[in-house]
Amino acid sequence: MTTVRHLEIAAAAEPPAEGTRRLIDGQERVYYDGYWIKTYPVPADSLDAKKRLIEALTRRLFNHTEYGLNIPGHRLAEARAAYAAEQDPGKSRVKAAMLAGALFNRATDIFRKLVELQAEGIEVGCDDALMRECGQYLMEAMELGRFVLHRSGEEGIDELWGEPFRAFSIPVEDFYEGRYIKIGQTLRDIDRIAAAMIDTIGQVPLFAGVAGPIRDLAAAAKVKTETLRTDPEIFDIWSSLVTAGERLANFTPGPPTGTPSRCPPPAGSPVHSVSDGLHLLRAGRDLVFYITRARTPMPKSTREYIERCQTYLAIGSVPFAPVPLPA
Repeated sequence: MTTVRHLEIAAAAEPPAEGTRRLIDGQERVYYDGYWIKTYPVPADSLDAKKRLIEALTRRLFNHTEYGLNIPGHRLAEARAAYAAEQDPGKSRVKAAMLAGALFNRATDIFRKLVELQAEGIEVGCDDALMRECGQYLMEAMELGRFVLHRSGEEGIDELWGEPFRAFSIPVEDFYEGRYIKIGQTLRDIDRIAAAMIDTIGQVPLFAGVAGPIRDLAAAAKVKTETLRTDPEIFDIWSSLVTAGERLANFTPGPPTGTPSRCPPPAGSPVHSVSDGLHLLRAGRDLVFYITRARTPMPKSTREYIERCQTYLAIGSVPFAPVPLPA
């Protein structure tokens, strides 16, 4: 398995410009946020390429959001009427999310037909009425994306809702470059989460051996984040990530080597709950998986998780956290 290259910058050295490309060990990589990220060939900028990209982004969107949003495009009028008639705030949010799903699917339906027309030799211009309608649906869906939660139930991922519209409205090459920027931000947050776990949970004597499994998970997650599912290496990369997550989830707390099992904590220091520490480890594992699979930062969840880790180190327990939606 390859390793994401993180740039170590000497005090007097200047980092390369964002977007710099270099060949490293025979693989082209692009520099963003301190990381050399694996690149992939960009498909030709055609209507067919955009159709395939929007279809893939739409599937990805529904894969990471709450359940029940994949409403077929032909039911768009029904979804819009249901949302407009709803008075209950909670149900209104959910119906707005369902409407967003129908809008995305309708836009994909239109794009698919436009590509079929082009394949028959019929020219489709950017100012075509159906092209404009497709763009309007994608824009409306993006605006409704603020009502949609990630499958964990903790926050939304607005980036995912904007991606199909960006793929529609800008050149394919520019879209791919924007994805590398987001991947760099995701790699940075994986490292932030891992560092928070080591600097808090890892400081508790019973969890003294947990730093290694945390680093292994972070390393595997970063490689997975930069790797497309179509990459031949995905079989080794995904299995490495899953097994690293299992090792962390199965970590068994115990006193450091050579330490008496009943050694009392120093006077005045908090007594750390083992069950809360294990819960935090597994919650951190889950969060790393969420952002790795989405290849997009989850700033609210990351910030709140780091705060919970700091609270655990300070007082020995963690506050209540939202329960994820069932898988």
